[in-house]
Amino acid sequence: MSADLGAALSADRSSALGRHWSMLRWACATVGAVLLADGLALMALGYFSMGVTVPAALGVAGTWLAWRWHRVQAWRGLWRAGWALLLLWAVSVAAFWWALARQIEQAESATNRMAPQVILVLGSGTLQGQPSPALRARLDKAHELAQAHPEAWVVVSGGVDFGETLSEGQVMGNYLRAQGLDARRILQEERSTSTELNLRYSLPLLQAQGLGPEAAVAVVTSDFHTVRAQRIARKVGYTHTLPVAALTPLYIRYNAWLREYFAMASSWLLREL
Repeated sequence: MSADLGAALSADRSSALGRHWSMLRWACATVGAVLLADGLALMALGYFSMGVTVPAALGVAGTWLAWRWHRVQAWRGLWRAGWALLLLWAVSVAAFWWALARQIEQAESATNRMAPQVILVLGSGTLQGQPSPALRARLDKAHELAQAHPEAWVVVSGGVDFGETLSEGQVMGNYLRAQGLDARRILQEERSTSTELNLRYSLPLLQAQGLGPEAAVAVVTSDFHTVRAQRIARKVGYTHTLPVAALTPLYIRYNAWLREYFAMASSWLLREL
């Protein structure tokens, strides 16, 4: 009787373990397919940042594991270690996103108390002479701020995109003028190819209007980029800046925030900020 009971318990444990591994296999296949589809869709739109390629690579890994499941079961120790490392990495990403969201919220609150002399819009991508969705969000935010502060200069900053003939600065200026913003308030910087150069090359335009790096400058950029932009502004020499966050479009939002995680980690390791 006891032998039969032991065999039954062993069979139950084996069945439960089998269900456990089957669920994990389907989880790997499902998550892998979603991440891979997301990455491929965004790559087709021309996005190739680490916020896109890393999830795509994880998607490839997940689908491969589901396909070669017998190898996973043969290397259970390595499997557990891999999951532990992935979990630790995911926790670090979540902690970064939480801290970033808190700082964005604090900057939004401070924006309401600031009277900027300059509204400086950082460039982003353009599509066939038109602002990308992310850049349009920045420009709409800047336009809203410019209406609230009619005495402030508006600087649009960005050079020529790869494959484009118009500079980001020109595209941004055209967009704001089409929205009804007084053209006399708009200063266009059209040489820069990075955030640091956006800020550095905009300084002569401010100085030509009698302003310098000590002017009250609202730096308008995408929400995920606000913290790094603020640190770069200090590095360039601006002393009175406040980041203003434009909401990142939903279809690219989490990929962009993940890209910023890697950008901040790289900047910290290389001591760039």
